[in-house]
Amino acid sequence: MKTLKILVTILVGALTIVILSGMLESTKRENLFAEKPIPNQEQVDRQEAREMNALKGYQIGDSATDFSLKNIDGSIVSLKNFEDAKGFVIIFTCNHCPYSVAYEDRIIAIDKKYKNLGYPVIAINPNNPKEYPTDSFEAMKVRAKEKGFTFPYLIDRGQKIYPQYGATKTPHVYLLQKEGDQNIVKYIGAIDDNYQDASAVKNKFLENALQSLISGKAIATTTSPAIGCRIK
Repeated sequence: MKTLKILVTILVGALTIVILSGMLESTKRENLFAEKPIPNQEQVDRQEAREMNALKGYQIGDSATDFSLKNIDGSIVSLKNFEDAKGFVIIFTCNHCPYSVAYEDRIIAIDKKYKNLGYPVIAINPNNPKEYPTDSFEAMKVRAKEKGFTFPYLIDRGQKIYPQYGATKTPHVYLLQKEGDQNIVKYIGAIDDNYQDASAVKNKFLENALQSLISGKAIATTTSPAIGCRIK
């Protein structure tokens, strides 16, 4: 009789363990396949704000340090190389991003117009080519030739320069003005307000800032949100 009681106790215990294990596995499966909440725009904005604070970079009025980066022709380009420049249009851009591709013709047009007025475009690819093979140095050469880039197209090898500036997107613009031996940040943000259709642009942020510098007037809009792909 005692043996029977022991066997019953063992069987009840084993059955309890099986039931509890099944309940635990069921809970795990429910959690695994539970629908994940989709972040709303406010959550996205807060996340981007946190990223911006973590990667603050330059602000309006800061002095941008020089750099030495490899151009697609193999030369090393620095701001000090442009002795006659009055300033610079630094644009972080790349090959793969559809926003960057959409702006290529406009960037070429800006360079052709404003480098003769003392403000040449310098394009910098900040992406890690391991993340995006189409942003490799060799691919940069091909793209520049296909599009007929009129400006230096540099690679931020090691991704050391874009964090200094605080760039987060491609494209992301920094307009610099030479003041003595310094390059002062005068505008940060987007090229304009419509990447999809150049003919529908209402605010040419970059060109308006350039025209203000050239005419000696205060820049009305010194910052705008950069619209593009995240730098990786």
